[in-house]
Amino acid sequence: MGLLALQRLMSLQRDRQRHQRQNRHLNGPIAAVSRRKGLPCQQDGHGDSKSAKRMRCSIPALPEEIWHHIHSLLPLRDAARAACLSRAFLHSWRCHPILTLNRCILGSNASVPEENLSCIIDNILRNHTGIGIKIFKLESIFDACNYLDNWLQIAVTPGIEELTLKLCHGEMQYNVPCKLFSDGVQSSIRYLQLSLCAFHPKAELGPLRNLTSLQLHSVRISGDELECFLSKSPALEQLHVSACHEIMALKIPCVLLQLHCLKVSDCRKLQVIESKARNLSSFILMGAVVKVSLGETLQMKNLCMSHPNLICSARAELPSTMPNLEILSIGSFDQRVNTPMLPTKFLFLKHLSISLKFTSPSYDYFSLVSFLDASPSLKTWLLDVACPTMRHESFFGSSSELRQISEQHHGSLDTMKIKGFHSAKSLIELTCYIIKNAKSLGCLTLDTTFGELKCDSGMIGGRCAEMPKDFLTEAGRGAAAIRAYIEDKVPPEVKLTVVEHCRRCHFDNPCEWI
Repeated sequence: MGLLALQRLMSLQRDRQRHQRQNRHLNGPIAAVSRRKGLPCQQDGHGDSKSAKRMRCSIPALPEEIWHHIHSLLPLRDAARAACLSRAFLHSWRCHPILTLNRCILGSNASVPEENLSCIIDNILRNHTGIGIKIFKLESIFDACNYLDNWLQIAVTPGIEELTLKLCHGEMQYNVPCKLFSDGVQSSIRYLQLSLCAFHPKAELGPLRNLTSLQLHSVRISGDELECFLSKSPALEQLHVSACHEIMALKIPCVLLQLHCLKVSDCRKLQVIESKARNLSSFILMGAVVKVSLGETLQMKNLCMSHPNLICSARAELPSTMPNLEILSIGSFDQRVNTPMLPTKFLFLKHLSISLKFTSPSYDYFSLVSFLDASPSLKTWLLDVACPTMRHESFFGSSSELRQISEQHHGSLDTMKIKGFHSAKSLIELTCYIIKNAKSLGCLTLDTTFGELKCDSGMIGGRCAEMPKDFLTEAGRGAAAIRAYIEDKVPPEVKLTVVEHCRRCHFDNPCEWI
């Protein structure tokens, strides 16, 4: 049912209640006057009945289950208000299928004490029948430990499909009980998200046959316990694990034939990731240097990783082990080996992101041409070379000319962005090569900053973030290099955007840059 129709029904319901209150208030006096004066409506006996009939017909006579459905479509706050105004919705409220309980929903006023929020939630759940809950979300509620067992016992019942439990740091000791996943819950739950709590699934736990998405953030769980839980979730499609610091080895069992997305980030003690899921198509690993074994990778389309000296091995190995890649994001620090020119190709690669931090002074940015040459379908390329200190040979003061290699025209690259652009000679050579050979290039962005927020972005204080003096000096040299060696090479059909530091907040003398 459309929103306008729903609003119309609610408006009619309010009108009906208002008229009923007015009639009750005026019924006595009007009846007395009618008897004395013999009003027509009293004489013929039809006036009141016709008016009442019109009143009754102003609200559609819908079956109760349809009113329940209409009520379920309302946001939680509006549903509660409707229940206060209408007895027709009061029963629906006690069976409302979607309960999202957080400060934003329950009390946008920051002055509302946290204990009041817990009391509000407790009142809502105690008045709920516990029947028909499909989605239950409890987010960022302090001082909830004393209530959690009762709340979850009421809300997590057979038929629930989504459970989100995002506690606060003070509640991290709370252990989500395994008994919560009864037989009926095991067969219905599809989405489970746990944050800032403990979860220790046992081997006795039955299978969760319909669970398709699992997200764990700052959850106290061991690698063996997680492997046990995964082995009982054969329908799992997405697994996100972040800041779970008790996991040392993450093992994905072979029964997860539907798993296509695996994301792991910031797990401090993690040492090994071993996956036997044969249909994994997206793997994202952030903030950890671990040994990775992904098994069958022919289905892989999205890969995001960072590792020392990763650039060279990615160019050498990925085209053969992951031939169907479409999105590749790789980060490398302390890169020392130049990227080799190889005959292998990324035939389907469309989006490439490369981040190079603290590279060796001997590293040749121009060698990254290898990725462009190997990717005939590449459309966007983001290259991040931002570093507080530039250790490469600057083009200023260099007596050598720009290198030239045989032209390899590229017909797909549309957008190129280089963040942290500086005056390194090999970086200028790479940029000029792209301008000359990417015939489909439409947008070129050269950002001489870290990409940080500027003072004109509404930052508190109205000042840009402070930056190291050496970086600011090199950023100015990078901007000067763009004007001197790049701008005149950009074709008119290519939109060139040059991002520089704010001169008001980072004033420097341009004459010192060259």
